[in-house]
Amino acid sequence: MVTMLVAVSLPVSCMAQAQSTGRSASEATLSAGSGFTEKSGEQLFSNVCQGCHMPDAKGAAGAGTYPSLAGNRNLESSGYPIGVVVNGQRGMPSFGSMMSNDQIAAVVNYLRTHFDNSYRDEVTADDVKAVRR
Repeated sequence: MVTMLVAVSLPVSCMAQAQSTGRSASEATLSAGSGFTEKSGEQLFSNVCQGCHMPDAKGAAGAGTYPSLAGNRNLESSGYPIGVVVNGQRGMPSFGSMMSNDQIAAVVNYLRTHFDNSYRDEVTADDVKAVRR
């Protein structure tokens, strides 16, 4: 019964999301397969991160605790967010196998330059590659 409920509610939820965002139901809102197809930091944040950290990046508490990324001093050292995205930390899953070095650099740069963060030293794909070792 639970499996059937999940199987029915997931497509309905996706259609409702498509309608609320002004997208057509046929437009993809999620990446297919085991990797993400989004390229820009904004797209990656929107489709991957904001589900837990919220659209304003201020985090949430409820069934779990999702820290605020807005005005977050932990983002000052670029190695920290790279390591968290690649390897995961506490309740956050690892996205290292689902994102390329370029994608991780893009989303980290986006987070570090938006949401009341103003860290302008750009993260590169080579920086991500070095953390993966």
